[in-house]
Amino acid sequence: MSRNKDVDESVQLQPTIFEMIAEEEVRDRVFFRWSMSMAIAAHLVFFALNWNFLAFGGGPEDVEQNEPWIYPIKQVKFTPPPKQELPRIVPPSCVGPIPDPDPDGPEPLWIDEPEEIQIVVDEPPMAFPEPPPIEPQGPIRFRERGNMTRPVQIDGLNPRYPEAARAVGIQGVVVLECVIGKDGSVRDIKVLRKLPLGLTESAVTAVQSWIFEPSTLNGRPVEVLYISTVRFSLK
Repeated sequence: MSRNKDVDESVQLQPTIFEMIAEEEVRDRVFFRWSMSMAIAAHLVFFALNWNFLAFGGGPEDVEQNEPWIYPIKQVKFTPPPKQELPRIVPPSCVGPIPDPDPDGPEPLWIDEPEEIQIVVDEPPMAFPEPPPIEPQGPIRFRERGNMTRPVQIDGLNPRYPEAARAVGIQGVVVLECVIGKDGSVRDIKVLRKLPLGLTESAVTAVQSWIFEPSTLNGRPVEVLYISTVRFSLK
């Protein structure tokens, strides 16, 4: 009977989980109250020590220290020194006889300087021959200008009108570019504008037979690139 009683008492002495949780809550509330009390006390002490600074923004000493220092600066005016006039230096007068350094000595001998002799020789001015004009290398393109003349046709065949082109009624202009030499002959014909039915060939054949009075540059014959036109008209 006594053994069972001891067992029951040992079982009743062990705390349950709910009792342990309740004890921890009690301890937490006590620790929280103690912490809050310490924090409030620390804040009260801080406010008590800094009440003057917090309420009025610091004492007059602090205000004076925060104000910037003002240094008055007085502008200094410099007076320029008086203008000094430099003494005028008068050169010694050179008018009058030059004193003789040795009046008792012999008189100096004066030697007349020889006069300059100018020799004038009448010589004709030197005549330099004019350099020969520079002739252009190869044919140059003909342009209307003052020192260049146009080539003029003086001989040659007239272009033949082909019967096929005449029957169809084709009219127009054949444009040719050719080189006219210094002797007036025509070479290197190039067709720039054509016409059909043998009109172009007829124009080339006629221009090949033409003889020109050559173009001149500064009075000298030159080879030129010349544009020649051959017109075919049924009127």
